[in-house]
Amino acid sequence: MQHFQDMDTAARKYFKSGNHTLSYLDFGGESRHILLTLHGHMNDARTYSELASKCTDWRVIGLDQRGHGWSEHPQDKDYSRESYLEDILNLIRIELGGQPVTLLGHSLGGVNAYQFAARYPELVHAVIVEDIGVEINADLSFAEALPTRSSSLQELRKSLEHAGIKAIDYFSESVFEDERGWGFRCDLKGMVISQQNLNGVWWDDWLASRCPILLIHGKKSFVLNADQAERMVSRRPNTKLEIFEPCGHGVHSDDPYRFYQVVSEFLANVF
Repeated sequence: MQHFQDMDTAARKYFKSGNHTLSYLDFGGESRHILLTLHGHMNDARTYSELASKCTDWRVIGLDQRGHGWSEHPQDKDYSRESYLEDILNLIRIELGGQPVTLLGHSLGGVNAYQFAARYPELVHAVIVEDIGVEINADLSFAEALPTRSSSLQELRKSLEHAGIKAIDYFSESVFEDERGWGFRCDLKGMVISQQNLNGVWWDDWLASRCPILLIHGKKSFVLNADQAERMVSRRPNTKLEIFEPCGHGVHSDDPYRFYQVVSEFLANVF
């Protein structure tokens, strides 16, 4: 069961975090250097699949964070900051033998990454944060209005349009089909609660760690603006900013080639 597969097929594995069963993808690789990836809201562990296929010098692990992908949806809607971080801690301790990792996180995953580094510095070599800041005030209430199932993928995408969503490709990245139709794999009602808990001012967490951090910003992002990105880098030592002029919030999908170049260059200097 605990075997490696080819980078493009990835082995799906499961573990217990508290009372919840969570899932992750092990993209393989024999390297002792581990890159643990954390997706954003409504996405899953395959967010960085393309990157994983190229990072042959690293063992890449992608976590389906609680309420996402193949991980359980908490019945009590526990999407607290501490529970997200505890899940990462349990993955490292239970599945990776307590080995320190490098974290790559997008949006929700980016905050989870830098907050985890602040609380458990001994377990983090470095952090890559993709397009999320430290002053967050967003609204995912549209998720509650989305249908549980749609008759077609086109209809599902239209439901996002009707909700006023512009980044349709981003929010439809983690959909699936079963006998009932097309739906989102994430806990739609839980996403609203998760975002509410993510909102806040997190400067203390951002400034608490000492490891190298790469902050990636899409200039056309609807989540992070250039002014805040510049302040995050100027206030925190050992931090580098990479701006992607033509990209929006999903830099990894808007410009996957340069994204890989920037990430691989940073990773090459971690050790």
